[in-house]
Amino acid sequence: MENCPDSGHSGKLVAGNLTGVPVIMLSGRKHYYEEGDAAAMRFPLEVLKEAGIEQVILTNAAGSLREDMPPGSVMMIEDHINYSGRDPLIGEPADARFVPMVDAYDPAIRTELAAAAMVAKVDLHRGVYMWFSGPSFETPAEIRMAKLLGADAVGMSTVPEVILCRFLGLKVVAFSIITNFGAGLSGGAPSHGETREIAPIGGEILSRVLQQYLKDMV
Repeated sequence: MENCPDSGHSGKLVAGNLTGVPVIMLSGRKHYYEEGDAAAMRFPLEVLKEAGIEQVILTNAAGSLREDMPPGSVMMIEDHINYSGRDPLIGEPADARFVPMVDAYDPAIRTELAAAAMVAKVDLHRGVYMWFSGPSFETPAEIRMAKLLGADAVGMSTVPEVILCRFLGLKVVAFSIITNFGAGLSGGAPSHGETREIAPIGGEILSRVLQQYLKDMV
């Protein structure tokens, strides 16, 4: 991958073994808000598939809509709402573009990850993620709407990659690292600086879950 212009994404590919399991990590992603292309991550995901990857675990930084899920928490995504209306398969010429999204976030893998979280003594939240296009943060009115529609967290990524993974036949799960409360919920205003400051805290918690999950695979 080329270096991403987003300051929080290094754009590196790292391959190796983690707890004895071969893994490939993409440190960063292209976002829709960078160039207006919802299919920006299609080529990297196609490369992963050709390399033999069967499972994709996505992560993002997100804003919480729940008081019981403060900054520093980790939420396993169970479903999503594509509020942006953009889809990476627009223009795909074959009927394969009509991808079913029931159980898009693989239920069996989610069950295994939940069990790993219990072993690792991690309080893993679960919920629905809503995708806004960005790059501007949501307004307080949009956050109130998101809550009414059933969202638990909001962010600017992940949904296009999930759709692409299902299109490519890859199993996928995703986690939100909660870096802030949604606009209007905590008296402050979300910022990119806050996201970069808090993300490593949730990242360390998630790493414990993933390491336990991989240990259980061996």
